Amino acid sequence: MSAPIKLLLVEDDPNLGSLLAQYLVAKGYDVTHRTDGEQGWEAYRTGRFDLLVLDVMMPRKDGFTLAREIRQKDRGTPIIFLTAKSMKQDTIQGFQSGGDDFVTKPFSMEELLLRIAAVLKRTKGITEEEEPMEAQVIGTFTFDPRKQLLVGGDQERKLTTKESELLRLLCQHRNGLLERPLALQEIWGD
Repeated sequence: MSAPIKLLLVEDDPNLGSLLAQYLVAKGYDVTHRTDGEQGWEAYRTGRFDLLVLDVMMPRKDGFTLAREIRQKDRGTPIIFLTAKSMKQDTIQGFQSGGDDFVTKPFSMEELLLRIAAVLKRTKGITEEEEPMEAQVIGTFTFDPRKQLLVGGDQERKLTTKESELLRLLCQHRNGLLERPLALQEIWGD
């Protein structure tokens, strides 16, 4: 069984943040909850996360600023914004800051859960029906498909979704032949 998907939740409302964290943990996620943008940045900087859920309006550093700082270092980890703002300009600013999706407050827990699953599927190929494979050793390299990471010696490379899907397929067909039509169907849906 693989490790749970790691989420960083940055929500300044202590009641909502605690409720969300408990709900997501009950649904099988490993959740780290922080209450402002500075704490969120520190948690991100020192941890590894599969997805970030950021409130927009927070003290010390707002969610858009936090997302821009994260995107300077990491273009791949998906970000979902939680916001009470519903103006078109706010949505545009969020996407320009590096967000992948928005959930407007108030929202249902089920909606957030479905959006998390959709973003993970779209960006990392992770679905509830199909658990990601465990880390694979390939010669002197280790491939972690869940984190889309290839490690060799003291170097590591963050793979794109397509690179990760191709390497995952090759690992699944180790010592065998990966047919081109299957690869095209699995990776590009052709």
